[in-house]
Amino acid sequence: MATAASNDDWKRVDPPGSVPYQLYTKPIAKSQQDDREYRVIQLDNGLQATLVHDAKADKAAASLDVAVGHLYDPDDMPGLAHFCEHLLFMGTEKFPKENEYSEFLAQNNGSSNAYTSTSNTNYYFNVATSALPGALERFAGFFHCPLFAPSCTSRELNAVDSEHKKNHQADMWRIFQLNKHLSRPGHVWSKFGSGNRDSLSKAAKELRDQGKLPKDSMSTGKQGANLSVPTTPIISRAASPAPSISSVSSDSDLDGGVIGRETRRRLVEWWEREYCASRMRLAIVGKESLNELSNLAATLFSPLQNRGRDALPMIPEHPFGPDEKSTVVSVQTIMAFHALEISFPLEYQPPLWKHKPINFIAHFVGHEGPGSLHSYLKNKHWITSLSTGPQNLARGFAMFKVTIYLTPEGFKNYRSVVQATYKYFTLLRESKFDTFHYEELVKLSNIRFRFMEKRSPDDYATWLSEHMAWPVPPESLLTAPRLTWEWENEEEKTQGERKIAEYLDQLRIGESRVVVMGKKDDHLSVHPDLQWEKEPWYGTEYAVQRWDDDFVKEAEGMNNIPELFLPGPNDFIPSRFDVDKKEAVVPEKRPRMIRQTPLSTLWHKKDDQFWVPKAHVVIDFRSHVINDSPRNNVLTRMYAELVTDSLTEYAYAADLAGLSYSFVPHTTGLYAAMNGYNDKVSVLAHHLLDKIKTLQADPQRLDVIKEAVRREYENFFLGQSYSLSDYYGRYLMADGQWTVEEKLAELSSVTPDDVQAHIKNVLSAVNLRMLIAGNIYKDEAIKIAEMAEQGLGRSTASPDDLSDRALLLPEGCNYVWAAPLPNPNQTNSSLTYFTYYGPIADQKMRVTSALLTQILSEPAFNVLRTREQLGYIVSCSAWTLPGSSEKGLRIVVQSEKKPSYLEERVEAFLDEMKGKLNELTDEEFTSHRSGLEKKWLEADKTLAEEVARYIMQMNSGHWDFYRSEKDAALLKSITKDDVLKLFLSHVHQSSSTRSKLSVHMTSQKPRDKRISAAAGQAFESKVHEAFPEIDEKAWKNEVEGENPPLKTFGLYWMKILGNSDEGKKVLGKIPALLTEYPVPGEEEGPNRADVTYIEDKKTFKASLKPSVNPGPLVEWNDLPQPKF
Repeated sequence: MATAASNDDWKRVDPPGSVPYQLYTKPIAKSQQDDREYRVIQLDNGLQATLVHDAKADKAAASLDVAVGHLYDPDDMPGLAHFCEHLLFMGTEKFPKENEYSEFLAQNNGSSNAYTSTSNTNYYFNVATSALPGALERFAGFFHCPLFAPSCTSRELNAVDSEHKKNHQADMWRIFQLNKHLSRPGHVWSKFGSGNRDSLSKAAKELRDQGKLPKDSMSTGKQGANLSVPTTPIISRAASPAPSISSVSSDSDLDGGVIGRETRRRLVEWWEREYCASRMRLAIVGKESLNELSNLAATLFSPLQNRGRDALPMIPEHPFGPDEKSTVVSVQTIMAFHALEISFPLEYQPPLWKHKPINFIAHFVGHEGPGSLHSYLKNKHWITSLSTGPQNLARGFAMFKVTIYLTPEGFKNYRSVVQATYKYFTLLRESKFDTFHYEELVKLSNIRFRFMEKRSPDDYATWLSEHMAWPVPPESLLTAPRLTWEWENEEEKTQGERKIAEYLDQLRIGESRVVVMGKKDDHLSVHPDLQWEKEPWYGTEYAVQRWDDDFVKEAEGMNNIPELFLPGPNDFIPSRFDVDKKEAVVPEKRPRMIRQTPLSTLWHKKDDQFWVPKAHVVIDFRSHVINDSPRNNVLTRMYAELVTDSLTEYAYAADLAGLSYSFVPHTTGLYAAMNGYNDKVSVLAHHLLDKIKTLQADPQRLDVIKEAVRREYENFFLGQSYSLSDYYGRYLMADGQWTVEEKLAELSSVTPDDVQAHIKNVLSAVNLRMLIAGNIYKDEAIKIAEMAEQGLGRSTASPDDLSDRALLLPEGCNYVWAAPLPNPNQTNSSLTYFTYYGPIADQKMRVTSALLTQILSEPAFNVLRTREQLGYIVSCSAWTLPGSSEKGLRIVVQSEKKPSYLEERVEAFLDEMKGKLNELTDEEFTSHRSGLEKKWLEADKTLAEEVARYIMQMNSGHWDFYRSEKDAALLKSITKDDVLKLFLSHVHQSSSTRSKLSVHMTSQKPRDKRISAAAGQAFESKVHEAFPEIDEKAWKNEVEGENPPLKTFGLYWMKILGNSDEGKKVLGKIPALLTEYPVPGEEEGPNRADVTYIEDKKTFKASLKPSVNPGPLVEWNDLPQPKF
């Protein structure tokens, strides 16, 4: 849509009582399946909007994309675009309350988010359709009258800093930044996009050190006087509940002092320059008519200013220069894995939207069928996966990447893997492609587009707003990114083939960079003499070498690998798309049980609302031997992995043609799931079931899989802190779960014979739970069920014994399980805090607890993250326990603070909510209840969503397919008193009947000493006593942060107090003040008398009673004859 359309294609619309706009008159091309209406308009300020009228919508959404991202940060303030994204949400002139937007969305079944990319920043939300105008009004204000509240500056700097620290030990972020760091000198690609407190404050600190910042800007009011975005006219920050010492600072403290005020000034200056209306693209999806949506967009977004900036700034120069090419970079990873990535510079791809030549090449390089690079390397036992494709890194340049995950043997032979990849490129350059190769891509893109189902409205709005920046005519907005066009004539075909040949000629070793990833010891085993360097932001260690001449010569030589050849025609491409569509049909809301035998139960539902030629087949193999010991758990995992591994070549063609499968273990069984075009689903089902029953464990492939699973188990402990506290929380309340440590202990001794014997045991005692749904009739569903049963033995276990069970906390308990985090470099601790509600079979409890959780969720985020700045990860949600028969409330916080302190803050929050629930107005309560009702009554958007809902009921064995409708009906009778009673009896810490468990995962990484607010105040008193002539409070303007590092604080006062004996005496009191007044949450608190600390996990679990599975909550009696 960045392509300029003819003026004749636009017409001026001046609706009465609204704001005029330009309307694009050509119809927007869309799929035959798409029943929505589209319109593109442009406002007088240059903002473009795509409006989507969906008459069937029960959820609305909007997304606004700004054509600047972190590559447009000032050179001296890395992370400013990301910081802007954070601070933008903190209130507007019309709605100054900082959580007004999130609160409004939460009360109207909505949510929001945003992300900062390289060349764009995207903001989006979803909300109940009736609340779209109110949500849009709040949303639009962020782009024309944000407050950038000074009182939020320091806290959002902390939020950005916390987000960076969350990512600091994540290899994905570390390697991404390293690739950026290794750019041609001075290229913007090298910028540190996420930013942290230091990167955002450095420029202001340098000005302060040069004496160029006003010392008393806050008291004089000068800092905000020259800004068009004013300082906060109304206090936007409410007091925290039971305030912690760190949360009682005044708003003037929270502006970050002179450093924070200068940082905010630069932010506002940048926003005023870069956030220009002509750079913004808006997408709105709603139930309103196109005229109504147009008027909403024009009225609410016309106040945005056009600042005369380039609408779509481009970065044409590629970050790969001569020095970056023909190199190999060895990178040390945090987690244990082996991989290599080959990158080639590529031109910006959206202008080539019609024929997508690089996608044609990627189709071959990423193929997994016979003759493929993947097949060759896998048969060498060198790789576990291979993926490839273009990446538009920024608006102006792209990269073609081949990413290969290696086995340990493959890592040792990585040079041979790289050589094989270049030999495959040689094969492509030497090959004459058959006509069907391109025609298949065209055909498959047309099939996918024709039968594309709706997606969630916020996902769709985000996709639209991002792609509006593509250089395509507005009428091709929906088709250009998705379709590949046939050649219109011989000249176009010749030009297209020339472009493919041009790209293939660029895919050479001299044009590429190879990044090899692994642990340090792995690198040293291959290259003991590497010279390591450190990337500055993450500290990632790396070494750069140039390929030797002999290696380059071999890579440029002829293809000498006979196992490499081009793929043949794809037999899985569907040709039968018949859908027996019935008009004016009221969709059934559940599947029907159409077959039941001693071995299986079959549920079926013929699609009656989406009318797409697709089907889902789910077969759940339940067996008591699958998970009855850690060893059997591991054997089951090996079984599933070997089946998947053995079908790679066969199933890849099906996957390309839109028909995929999975075979994965769960606690009580194995899922075999297939979905896609129904034309060939029975063929895939036959092959999958045959392989499940006849698999012969290949010793070499088993060794490869064992090694991959071993690394996965070991890496688990290096993940995010909150994922570990959640994991142990669930483990402690799960009846049939084994620890990763127990499984790791069994893995190495597993043999092919063990796997073979286990398969025989599993298949001789199973019970199948099956669901077949979509464009598939009963007779075909029954044939698949019969096929599934063939050769299997029946389990004698009851359905209850084949279901998950939870372990129930006793009434009136307060348990804590604490452990150190295994990763010594992880800075963040975490808390998972769980309180038990009760059995799901209790409908009133189920409904009341859902409403209570909804009411608590937004305030938990607002208080614990936004106000108290405990950490980037904060969540409050319902937690369904294993077996789906019991539920509770889970609050999780990941933070640099210690878990005992986090628990104190969570309970302070619950204390505040006790008062808030009492004070909740009838209007607020009704809004929450209405929002939850709308959530439950939301229609399924896709066949996959409908199937997922049915599977949940089948897995639990409850068969309660009408649960949402029944619960929505009961919700109307739930009162505020009901919610308050449940909160006081089951959630609040004062309850004598509450059942609570929390998990504390504690960081072992020492933190630098910092000065608490109380220590700072105490030191001020010491200074005033000894040096009354010195302004003892001036340090707050000079030293950044609420709790500055001891080093920074000490250096400031050494400069002020000098070398006098009295000065040294005062300075010498700092260590004692640090001990007397520590920063809250920096040290683990003493054990609490009201808490029972779990010492042994197994003993604890043995003391708990298992839950009782209620079985089917509804008997449907679909089968007229006896069951068996």
